[in-house]
Amino acid sequence: MRLSRIKLVKELVKQDLTQQQLAEKAGITRATVNGIKNGKSCSDKSAILIADALGVPIEQLLEN
Repeated sequence: MRLSRIKLVKELVKQDLTQQQLAEKAGITRATVNGIKNGKSCSDKSAILIADALGVPIEQLLEN
């Protein structure tokens, strides 16, 4: 699954979260968050964990 890196960064800024903080909330590694932020795809599970940690619907983070 590919999350939009722009949407992810905007949400991180909006919620004043670092990559590390998001990783801890989502229960994934910071390297995974960093990879997504740099345009890499991720597993469906990681995408769902990130959306849940941010409190947004997964559709809000998906690439168009």
